[in-house]
Amino acid sequence: MSFRWLKRYVPQGLQGRAALILVLPVTLLQLIVFVAFIQRHFEDVTRQMVRSVAYDLRFLTEEVRDAPNLTAAYRAISYIAPPLNLEPRLPADATPAEDQRRWYDFSGIVIIDSLNERLVGLEAVTLPDDRDANIWVETPWGDMMIEFDRRRISASNPHQLIVIMIFFGVILTAVAYIYMRNQLRPITRMAAAAAEFGKGRIVRYQPSGAREVRQAGRAFLEMRNRIERQTQSRTMMLSGVSHDLRTPLTRMRLALSMLDDDEAALLRKDVDEMQHLLDAFLDFARNDAEDDTEEVDPVALVGGLVEDARRTGGDVELVREETRPLARLRPVAVRRAVSNLIGNALRYGSRVRVTLSVSERMLRVVVEDDGPGIPEARREEATRPFTRLDPARNQDRGSGVGLGLAIVADVARSHGGALRLGDSAELGGLRAEFSIAV
Repeated sequence: MSFRWLKRYVPQGLQGRAALILVLPVTLLQLIVFVAFIQRHFEDVTRQMVRSVAYDLRFLTEEVRDAPNLTAAYRAISYIAPPLNLEPRLPADATPAEDQRRWYDFSGIVIIDSLNERLVGLEAVTLPDDRDANIWVETPWGDMMIEFDRRRISASNPHQLIVIMIFFGVILTAVAYIYMRNQLRPITRMAAAAAEFGKGRIVRYQPSGAREVRQAGRAFLEMRNRIERQTQSRTMMLSGVSHDLRTPLTRMRLALSMLDDDEAALLRKDVDEMQHLLDAFLDFARNDAEDDTEEVDPVALVGGLVEDARRTGGDVELVREETRPLARLRPVAVRRAVSNLIGNALRYGSRVRVTLSVSERMLRVVVEDDGPGIPEARREEATRPFTRLDPARNQDRGSGVGLGLAIVADVARSHGGALRLGDSAELGGLRAEFSIAV
């Protein structure tokens, strides 16, 4: 039997589930105690109290029935009823057709059943409220109504016990929840630090809490430190590669500029191509850790890139949806990613639409073009490094090394987001959605 449907009603957060684990057993325990003990107590005590009053009622009705005439019956009532705290009326005005009680008066069911078992000639029982009880019994002089105090046959509600149960249940649950929340707080802090690290942000985190939580926290710090050392080593290596390769390329370009023949022109083209390849490799492998997060106007950032594309002759349209003035992000990396998307769209299409949307938690940039697009089966492959999809994208319209979309996907992942490729419903080409957490 599957219980997956229960997941919809279970809290998603750790603290919510901990509270449910604490509150549910306490509530169930109190309910079981109430039903199994208090309800049985009500029923047993009520039957005993009805049995005691039934002796008085039976004695009175038997004396009235044994009286030789109505006057003797009245005399018996006047002698017996006052000491027993009973108020008879003979004959009764009207006898109800059936027993009566309030629908929620469950102890009244026990009272009516017990009276019918112990009183001969009982016609009807009415329990209008918690103070009065009325019965009608058959006599030779007509039906007699007897009124008496309801509290003589009903067990009083044990309010004190119920209040104590609820009060101490709430107190103990609150104390347990506070203790549990203090135990869960280190896990929450570690999850927040991991989420920020996934967005490319380093926040201060100190392991605390239970032994297992501290072990997990120290493991997270060690992992984060290893990743930082690896990225720093990569940065140092690439800085050296950049310096060592750019210098000879510059000398080669300077030497070739002094030549005028066609062969030198071809060599200059090769040098420019090498420079382009080197820049692409460095853009892909560059560490963005030094690009600190800051409050940036996303409209100004994306709008500036669109204006730059228009100045080069591109047909680029900017559409603003939900936006807010500032968003915390890493501007250099985001600018590089959006610039690559716009550049790719202009390379393979003639018309480009850029849609910007910034919510409280997410920045989304959608770039659409009217180019040939990318087949659905090869979209995942298109985001891999050094992948060139010749059948899908016209490579004659610009040189590339297959790193444009890979750089965008890497920037999105480092900011806790994703790059999603699809078809543009309006322009008919590629639809690239770049979304990051802010």
